[in-house]
Order: sequence, then structure tokens, then C-alpha cells
Amino acid sequence: MKSAKIKKLLSPEQREKLLGTLQSRFEKNKNRHEGLEWAKVKAKLEASPEKLGSLHEMENTDGEPDVVGHDKKTGEYLFFDCSPQSPEGRTSICYDREALDSRKKFKPKNSAIDLAAAIGIELLTEEQYHQLQQLGEFDTKSSTWLKTPAAIRKLGGAIFGDRRFGRVFIYHNGAESYYSGRGFRGSLRV
Repeated sequence: MKSAKIKKLLSPEQREKLLGTLQSRFEKNKNRHEGLEWAKVKAKLEASPEKLGSLHEMENTDGEPDVVGHDKKTGEYLFFDCSPQSPEGRTSICYDREALDSRKKFKPKNSAIDLAAAIGIELLTEEQYHQLQQLGEFDTKSSTWLKTPAAIRKLGGAIFGDRRFGRVFIYHNGAESYYSGRGFRGSLRV
């Protein structure tokens, strides 16, 4: 069964709590978004209740979303999951529905692609993952599924990244594989 999209609108209390958490993280990690102002980000968030719902789910699954950029052409702010390790609430999952359906035994509870769609976010691309790793040291004990090019996926594989020995590595694995230390990081444009 495919994961349903989460369209939960937040209560006023949930909204205020989430905005407070995001503001605190924004102020604590200014290196991730130099030159950006919280008031402008907050105004965009308040005008996008469905995106706030997605950020709420990113937070609830331990992603610790934060602003990492601003698209001057569209005016959108870019959020990435910035938890030190792959979000714990999104681990032990294979890459996509095809991989999940191919497993005959010991199926994981979900797939990264399905769960991301349900939350309303996209998996980080390889380029975005490298961008994230410029902002700090992430996935030093975990790994993260990344949006896989169609040519690799067609051959049964999927890519993931981590940081070991002071550098970032991008690897491949069978898309049906899953590990307790591998989840996925998402991106959201608001």
C-alpha cells in the first residue's frame, strides 16, 4: 500500500511551537543562511500552511529542518534536514516502492521515496548533499539515501552518502537494501 500524503494542518499551538523551534535553530546556525532574515522566512512560512505541515513532519521524524538557501528568482527559501545523523524517524527503509515490493522476506516498513512523498518533501540530490556537507559534518555514523539517477535505478541500484575519515563519500547499494543506520534527508522549498 502506497503511503498517503500528509495534509495535516497544524493547530495554532503546534504552529507556534514549530515556528519557535525553527526560529531558534535559524538563530543558532547562522552559518547555514548568511544574509537571510528570520522575519522574511517566517512571513513565507505563515503564508504556506501546507508547507508548515511538511516541516512539522520533518521535525517529528527527527530531521531538524533549517534554511540553507534562498532562490532569488522565485523568492523561495530552501530547507534541508540538518540533523547530525540521518533522521532516526526515517531509518530502516529501502529506496522506493519497486524495491519494497521486490522483497519477499523481511520487508522494511516503508521506502524513502514513498515516505518523502507522504511528508511532502524531496530526497536530497547528490549535489544538494554536497552542499549540506559544506555547512557542517553530517552522517558521521549514519548514511542517507539520495535521489538516484534513473540510469542507476533502472539497473537495480540506488545511491547514498555519508561522511567518513574527514570526507564525503557517495556509494551505491541495491535499492531493496535497508539498514538501521540509513535513512534519508529531505528538501523543501517554501
